Amino acid sequence: MRLNPLIPLLFATVALTGCNSFFDSSAFSSVQEKMNYPLPTKIEARMRASDMDRNAPITIRIFKEEGVLEIWKQKRDGTYGKLESYEICAWSGKLGPKKKEGDRQAPEGFYPLTTGLMNPYSKYFLAINTGYPNRYDSANALTGSNLMIHGACSSAGCYSMTDEQILEIFAFARDAFKGGQQSIMLQAYPFRMTAANMVRHRYNENYDFWEMLKPGYDYFEVTQKPAKVDVCDRSYVFNEKPTDAGTFVSSAQCPAMVTTVSADDQAKLDAYEADYQKDYDKALKKNADMVWIDPTEAQRKALVADTRPDPTDALYQPTGPSLEAGRYLTVEQYQVALAQDGGKTIPTIDVLTRTAAIPDGPDAESAQDAAVVTALGDAAAPEKDSGWLARLLQMAQGNNQADDTPSLRDSIPAGLATGDTVAAPTDVASAEAPLPPVPDVPVSSAVPIPEPSPLAAYAQVDANKGDREKKPFWKFW
Repeated sequence: MRLNPLIPLLFATVALTGCNSFFDSSAFSSVQEKMNYPLPTKIEARMRASDMDRNAPITIRIFKEEGVLEIWKQKRDGTYGKLESYEICAWSGKLGPKKKEGDRQAPEGFYPLTTGLMNPYSKYFLAINTGYPNRYDSANALTGSNLMIHGACSSAGCYSMTDEQILEIFAFARDAFKGGQQSIMLQAYPFRMTAANMVRHRYNENYDFWEMLKPGYDYFEVTQKPAKVDVCDRSYVFNEKPTDAGTFVSSAQCPAMVTTVSADDQAKLDAYEADYQKDYDKALKKNADMVWIDPTEAQRKALVADTRPDPTDALYQPTGPSLEAGRYLTVEQYQVALAQDGGKTIPTIDVLTRTAAIPDGPDAESAQDAAVVTALGDAAAPEKDSGWLARLLQMAQGNNQADDTPSLRDSIPAGLATGDTVAAPTDVASAEAPLPPVPDVPVSSAVPIPEPSPLAAYAQVDANKGDREKKPFWKFW
């Protein structure tokens, strides 16, 4: 069946990288029209200019924090070039990998996409299943299902695009499979793994996992080719092959291995790592007394709430970029806000980075919350968003209760008042990422509280929906 003749006109009038567009997906009268949609002539022209065959292999890179999905296509010399970049309309949860069914987290890691994971019949216009759980996920007993890249701009564990975006992404994959590519490597990262970004997230509970992903990221950055990815000993390994008759078994000890990286590429990787270490040390020195607080999904949604064409459309739920909604706290500010155990210790940083359903309306501030805010004095005065501290404490309490550990609010020193001193921590629970030493901090109005990220009363995470409902996926070649 031929494409509706109105389709080229529609594509000429919409922006392909934003959530707020006027694309009419109802113009497609059949699944065949979606499946056979030809890529725009401007993209084909870029392929020719970049020495790429139309049906050459592709790789997909996702960066959560920046909210970007990139299509990279193989050139005739074997390297890959970036062909297209799309703004992700919605991804749920926070930075960090998916760990269990219903946690709303979108996957991070390396996922081989095959033709059997392509679904042109999706109720979300078009969908490509990520194949989660992959071998790494299964070896580590991580659970979840039907985690997709799809249209409709609504996510409960997926990377959701607008319908016009997924139409092109689907076409890129279709053409690559037609050219003989057996699997397309999806590289899903929390952020671009630069030295500055790694320093900024050094206190995050997922930092060790991200360091494991980084060699795969680095190899692509240096060589412009996807790394060879395997799993053994419940860990990712890159560009290795077993010696003798050894094999990679996901949950078993890694066999004796030898690298498949050429001497030239290894020399480039060594130089890249040397530069990275210098940049890391420089960034660490600059931000030694800063703690980065990742935003909640509700905070990200609030950033783009006014871009929704129809606020009553429950399916269309864009989320804003994580970078714009996140914030830095000084160690002093963090210490004051989360002092506990009589000022002897403070909670690990990961208390603030777990996913939690936090209502941002009036009910979020109980009388007990208000008492804590009052105890901290003018530092949390209304003009500086008293609700922010209450929500922070509520988040920590909710997560701690889920783990059967004492809540932060319960452990705030009794009788704390303006002018009292909160002692510097003498014991930090996170041995992997200890806080730098800091002096005793007086609790007074002299301690600033950062300006809040924009919040909307109706922006609330629904943590009870879980992943998308299970539905079959169809091969169509």
